[in-house]
Amino acid sequence: MKKKATINVLEHHLVPKMKIIGEKDKEKLLKKYGISEKELPRMLADDPASEALGAKPGEVVEIKREDPTGSNLYYRLVVE
Repeated sequence: MKKKATINVLEHHLVPKMKIIGEKDKEKLLKKYGISEKELPRMLADDPASEALGAKPGEVVEIKREDPTGSNLYYRLVVE
């Protein structure tokens, strides 16, 4: 049986910083933008970043991307 390589994709320099936000922050986010959970962009639960975070379906991941103009926050709903 071949052994699967284990690396933490979140430590790679090209992967933006990510974290799972709590239920209260999720509700604030949805209220701020006047959207429902279904309207958030999706991220698969078996995505390597989702697995590294331990994200479960229904949780929201905050992604902080850096560029020359500063940092921007993006959100993804974890789905099956």
